[in-house]
Amino acid sequence: MTHDDAPLLADLMPWSVAPPRLGRGWPAGPDAASLKARWDALMKAEGPDRETLFEPTRSRTPHTAVGQLPGQAGSGTQKLARASGPCPEPVRVLCAPFDEQWLIPDQRLIDAARPELWRVADERQVFVLEAPEAPGSAREVPRLLVTSLLPLLRPGRIRPLFRRPDGQEPNLAPGLLEHLGTRLGSVPTPLDVLAWITATARPDLSVPLTGDTDAWARGLELGHRLLWLMRRDGERPKLPGGRRPYVRAPLPSRPLALRYDRDEEALLLDEGRISPVPPEAWDFEVGGVRVLEQWFTARVAEAEPGTLAAIRPATWPQPWTSELLELITVLALLAELRPLEEPEVPDPVTATELREAGVLPAPASARRPASVLDGPEEGPEGQLALL
Repeated sequence: MTHDDAPLLADLMPWSVAPPRLGRGWPAGPDAASLKARWDALMKAEGPDRETLFEPTRSRTPHTAVGQLPGQAGSGTQKLARASGPCPEPVRVLCAPFDEQWLIPDQRLIDAARPELWRVADERQVFVLEAPEAPGSAREVPRLLVTSLLPLLRPGRIRPLFRRPDGQEPNLAPGLLEHLGTRLGSVPTPLDVLAWITATARPDLSVPLTGDTDAWARGLELGHRLLWLMRRDGERPKLPGGRRPYVRAPLPSRPLALRYDRDEEALLLDEGRISPVPPEAWDFEVGGVRVLEQWFTARVAEAEPGTLAAIRPATWPQPWTSELLELITVLALLAELRPLEEPEVPDPVTATELREAGVLPAPASARRPASVLDGPEEGPEGQLALL
């Protein structure tokens, strides 16, 4: 029990899934064209060469028989050892905090793909992740990461906001929305509850709830701002005063080093220069790691020669620059926000109250995935999957 009897996130959003485990790095990367080239190289290789390039594990070899990933009709089910044909169209995923990359959505390439996540991944879904925590760090925003993309981050568990596709059946303790509605005077939407959770979650992942409409409104304002900055969904944020980071000196074709000039508020990629970059964006860390440095390293770190991961863009692609400029802006804006930490949440809705109302504990069925099979799924070697 928390010191003020605030309910835990795990009780409010009962269904959670372990993050996918790729088992090999090459099916994911920051450049979709490179993923297709890696696939083509794998298809051209035969026998032992294909096996070596694949990088087999106990869970996956070119001879493993697995079904199709839900919603990914372009991926095959024939054993990879004798497969041919084009690469399944890469999909956008969240590979690290604030690092959107691409993944070949083929279960034959992924040790543990978590099909239950793929079944509910669509344009209305929102995934909630526990942000990695640095030892001894004072946790600030964001305590939770939120994304519209399928997340590959480890090790924290993933909580989808909805248990079914198309925004159906919120992954909230049954009766929670109605109980909050009684206390607040109107029933909040699932996204409102997620906004509140994002704004108020504590380091121990307890979530102080309130029946006070003013406090609720303050939490929603902050929470929806956090959700928008972490999801965006095609919208481009701007820095305060309309400032925007620009490329002031052209980026080299293959930058090797990233530095920050605090006096000039400039990000230096070798002789390339981007400014203004507020110091808050450069200093933004998740799990003790600078987000901008991690993002840059993922795009320039050398892979072992002869591996599929070594197939990468020959020069820095223009889309990466656009993504970097947007990321700088997002981090600077997030750094301005602070969790809603009131000494005492007014008119608290406690875990005890939710238990007495029958909202908690959530039934065991709420902790399991819903049955969401809307259409046939192809099993191994083209058979129909039985679920």
